[in-house]
Amino acid sequence: MCGIAGFFNAYEDYNKKYDWTKNTIENINKQLVHRGPDDNGIFISKNFALGHNRLSIIDLSNGHQPMIKHINGKAFGIVYNGEVYNMDELKAELIDAGWEFNTTSDTEVILVSYLEYGYNFVNKLNGIFAFAIMDEQKNELILYRDRCGIKPLFYTVKDGTVVFGSEIKALFKYPGVKAKLDINGLNEIFSIGPSKTYGCGVFKDIDEVLPGNYIICSDKGCKEIEYWKVKSKPHEDSFEKTVEKTRNLLINSITLQMKSDVPICTFLSGGVDSSLVSAICAKELSKKGERLNTFSFDFVNNDKYFKANNFQPSQDRPYAEKMVKYINSNHNFLECNNIDLADYLYKSVDARDLPAMADIDSSLLYFCKIVKRYNKVVLTGECADEIFGGYPWFHKKEFFEKDTFPWMPDLEPRKVMLSDEFLNELKMDEYVKKTYEKSVAETPLLDGENSDEKRRREISYLNLKWFMQTLLDRMDRTSMFSGLEARVPFADHRIIEYVWNVPWKFKYYNNTVKGLLREAARGLVPDEILFRKKSPYPKVYDPNYEKLLKSELTDVIEDNSSPVLQFLDKKKVYKFLSSPSDYGKPWFGQLMAGPQMMGYLIQVNYWMKKFDIEIV
Repeated sequence: MCGIAGFFNAYEDYNKKYDWTKNTIENINKQLVHRGPDDNGIFISKNFALGHNRLSIIDLSNGHQPMIKHINGKAFGIVYNGEVYNMDELKAELIDAGWEFNTTSDTEVILVSYLEYGYNFVNKLNGIFAFAIMDEQKNELILYRDRCGIKPLFYTVKDGTVVFGSEIKALFKYPGVKAKLDINGLNEIFSIGPSKTYGCGVFKDIDEVLPGNYIICSDKGCKEIEYWKVKSKPHEDSFEKTVEKTRNLLINSITLQMKSDVPICTFLSGGVDSSLVSAICAKELSKKGERLNTFSFDFVNNDKYFKANNFQPSQDRPYAEKMVKYINSNHNFLECNNIDLADYLYKSVDARDLPAMADIDSSLLYFCKIVKRYNKVVLTGECADEIFGGYPWFHKKEFFEKDTFPWMPDLEPRKVMLSDEFLNELKMDEYVKKTYEKSVAETPLLDGENSDEKRRREISYLNLKWFMQTLLDRMDRTSMFSGLEARVPFADHRIIEYVWNVPWKFKYYNNTVKGLLREAARGLVPDEILFRKKSPYPKVYDPNYEKLLKSELTDVIEDNSSPVLQFLDKKKVYKFLSSPSDYGKPWFGQLMAGPQMMGYLIQVNYWMKKFDIEIV
C-alpha cells in the first residue's frame, strides 16, 4: 500500500515555475510518509505534478513510483495505492496483445491496461485501489477508486487546479486550500458522525472520489463516471448451489488476497469471520511449510469488568485460543491499557483527519502499530456482517422498522450536551432525514419482492454505502498510519454482487444469523466457532478509563480557548459527566455509548485545534 498525491491544471505550465511546483508537491507528499515509508518519488511535467510514498509489498526492488511510460513523445504516468489480485491474468492478456513489461509490479499492469483498453479498463480489475493516471496526450488526469471504497482518495478544485491525495491532510499543503466547516460539515460531525456521507470530505470544498467511480479531469472540468454498482435480479440458484458458490467465492477471494512478496498475517478474534479467513490462510501457508502469524485484541482488566450484554454476549479470548490450537498459528494476544487508549484518541484524529469512533478507533490504531513490528500485510474479517446480514438491524423488529439509519435509531443522545442555540442552527433531525431518504431512494429494488425483502435491500444498501464505509475507512487509516497494509477478502466485489441477490431465507438459514456464511464455512472451522453468537470488536469496560475521559473532557470545557465550547452547553456537559453511563444503549453502531460520547467530543475539540478550522 502507499500514499498518492498530486495536482493538475490544464492551463498551467509547471516547467516555468519548477521550483514552486517541486516545493509544493514535496510538501504535500511529506504528509503521507506514514502510508509508504519504504520509498518516495515525485514527477513534474507541464500540466501535472505527481507524488508517491511506497510501502513495498509486490516487486520490492522495481516498483518505484510515479511510474512513467513515454509513447510517441507523450508521457503517461501513474501513482497507485492498492493491490490488484488478478494481476497475472491481466498481464498475460497484455503480453498476448504485444506489450512488454519492465517490472513485475501490478502498478505497471494497471498503466499498460489503461493504454491498451482506455478508461473502462478498471472493470477488469479485481482488487483494492485508488490511483491517478496522467495522460499527456489527452491532457487529462483520471482519478480511480475501487468498487467498495477500501482505499481512500480525496480531492479539491482550487482556482482551476485539481488537487488530490490519499488523505485530507495532504490537500491542505496546497497553497490556498484551507480547513473550513459550513453547516453541512457541522452536521456531518454532530448529526451523523463518525460516519459521513459518501463522496463528502466533511471540510468545505473537499470531496471524495466515490467508490466504484472514476473522474476525468480536463480543460472542460471534472466529469465523474460510475463504473460499478450492485444490481438487483432474481436469484435462481438452489440453497445447496448458493452455499457451494458462496464457499468457492470465499476461498478464492481469501487465497487471492494472500498474494504478497512479504509474509502475511491475520487478525483472529475467535468469531466466525476472522476464524474463516485465518483457517484458509493457515492451510495455504502450511502447504509451503510456513506458519501463520495471528493477532487478537483486548483491554487490560476487561476480564475483571466485562459484563455480557445484547451486543457483546461473550469475550473473545477462549474462542481465539480454540482457533489457534485448531490452525496451529503463531498467535499474539495483544492488550491495550487505559492510558494508551486515551492517548491514542488524539493519534486516531491524526490518522483519520476527522473525529473517529473514539476508543474503537484508537485501540485498533494502537494494535496496528504493534502488529506492524511483525508483519506488513494483514487479512481481516471486516465486512462480513454488512454483506451477509450479521447485524441486529437486519432482523430485529425495533431496528428493522425504524425509518432512519438503523445503527443510530435515536438522535437524542447526540443532543444532550449541545447548546439549544446550536441545535436550532444545526437542524439535526432534518439533515439526518434528508441524507437517509436520499440513500434509500437510490436502492436498486427488484419488482415483485414483498415489503420485507424490499426493506432488507434498503438496509443492505445503507450498510454498503454507510456503515461498511465507516469501518473500511477505520481499517485503512488505523493500519496505514503505521505502514501496515490491511486486506478485506469479504469485500470482494464478486461476493457482494452474488450475495446481494440471495434471499433472506437463505442468508438467515435455519433462523441463524449469517446462516448462509456459516453453512458455506462448514468443515473449515470448528462448529463451536462456526455457530458462536456474534460478538463485535471488543470495547473497554474498565470504569477507570471512563474516569480518565471525564477528567479530560472537564479540562476541555474549563479551558475557555477550547473551540468545541461554541457548540456545547456547559451545564448540560456537567450534568452528563455526573450521571452514570449507560453501556447498553449505543448512540452509534453497537459499541459507542456514554464513554465514547466523551471520547468523541474530546476528539472534535482536538481536531478543530489541529486544523485551525474556520466556521463559515
